[in-house]
Amino acid sequence: MLTAHQRSKARSHRRAGWVTALAAVVLAVPALGTPARAAVPGDPAAPSSFDLRPGPDLRGTVTALQAALPRQDIQDVLDQGNRVAKTGASCTADPFGTGDNGTVLPPARKLCWDGGDAGTQEWIPQGITGVSDAQEEEVWGTRKPLIAAWYDKEDPELCADDPGTCPEKGVRLSFLDPETPVAGDPDGRRYRHVLLVEPYVNSYGNASYKAVDVHAGGIAWYGNHLYVADTLAGLRVFDMRAVLDLNPDRNASVDDTTLNGLKSNVTDGSRIGRQSNVYYGHTYRYVMPQVASYRFVAPQRNTSAATCEETGAPKASYISIDRSVPTAPAMILGEYCNSDSDRPEKGRVGALPIDDATGLLAQTGGTVAATSAFHLPRDLTQGAARYDGMYYFNRSNLHRSGSLRRATVTDGRLTDHGGNITNAVGPEDLYLEHGRSVPGGTPYLWSLTEHRVDGTADCADAGSPCGRVIYAHRLSDVLARP
Repeated sequence: MLTAHQRSKARSHRRAGWVTALAAVVLAVPALGTPARAAVPGDPAAPSSFDLRPGPDLRGTVTALQAALPRQDIQDVLDQGNRVAKTGASCTADPFGTGDNGTVLPPARKLCWDGGDAGTQEWIPQGITGVSDAQEEEVWGTRKPLIAAWYDKEDPELCADDPGTCPEKGVRLSFLDPETPVAGDPDGRRYRHVLLVEPYVNSYGNASYKAVDVHAGGIAWYGNHLYVADTLAGLRVFDMRAVLDLNPDRNASVDDTTLNGLKSNVTDGSRIGRQSNVYYGHTYRYVMPQVASYRFVAPQRNTSAATCEETGAPKASYISIDRSVPTAPAMILGEYCNSDSDRPEKGRVGALPIDDATGLLAQTGGTVAATSAFHLPRDLTQGAARYDGMYYFNRSNLHRSGSLRRATVTDGRLTDHGGNITNAVGPEDLYLEHGRSVPGGTPYLWSLTEHRVDGTADCADAGSPCGRVIYAHRLSDVLARP
């Protein structure tokens, strides 16, 4: 994760008179040379810090958009894939190398993006989820899709000549089925991008939409809903049944007539939403509007810095689904923290209950109450998954090899299980494919990498090269490591 978009800390102070305030300041100032105190890594954290409440219901505005733009099913999106990823011997990008210490765990599966996505500076891959999160039977129609999330980097240098050509596009999703080859290309896998949008009612009283300006460091799919981490706020929710099509006739050169008699355009990259009775999506054919959100109940003391605070709401840096207990599915939510001497916090990870009947988070009295929370054993955590009581954590190390760590709750604390597992450069979010849908199925731990190959010295080390891939380890290979 590029921390400029997700690093966060903030402080809240109460003033109850100048004497009390002065006393608090004096007591809070450490002696010279004394490092700041931190929570003990692995200790329990306050679950209530992770509690959430639902935000505004946007479904009415989304319904109005559906009256204008036709909907497509996820399987239709996969069938209309216009880019081809490569796997097998045709996937030559290798962010693993031999590893900094020569003991890298190579992936069991790997997919490479097409050339444009592998090298783009505009979009950075972050979150990953898949149908195993969504459905116990691990199938959506007849397909087994993965979904990756990318955020728009907003690099000022790229737009210096003409800022108007670089609008904020927010977040896009890539829908990819790793099991279905392209006809005539055994190593090819089609995929398609979908732009996430936030619906609103414009000044004329018409339903429109705008970019979703979040880092999307984690995504999770459950039932018909896709959850996207919103770093300082909580979660945004999207309905997988509400993918809207701006170009159903597949002829981009001519604006389509919409269901409400207006037009839609997929050639103008500078516009989004309804403008002058034309619907735009920054050239993307498909847009998926937000339908709901969840916001932290506790005060948010973090800001856009990389460091973290010990108390208050966590950062929502990454999320995943734990289906290991079918009757008690849970969302795992954690925070990325780059600790230093002034802010030594490693971060926290918590669990939130899911209502299987609705696919939404389970509420009690209007609040989603976390069921557990712990201080992380280590900082720099980019992704977390939990299954059968085992936690898995991806940790980054700039342009060096990342690491995969394991931990279990032992005597009430989250403690290391085994040693460090060297993995890819730039590892991000985690998604666990449980493999229970068929007898003898293979569980996989999926992730993706963020750094493109750019020819700089940082990416030239044979032990830890850069490269963007989606990859998976067999869970048995991970658990077999000492």
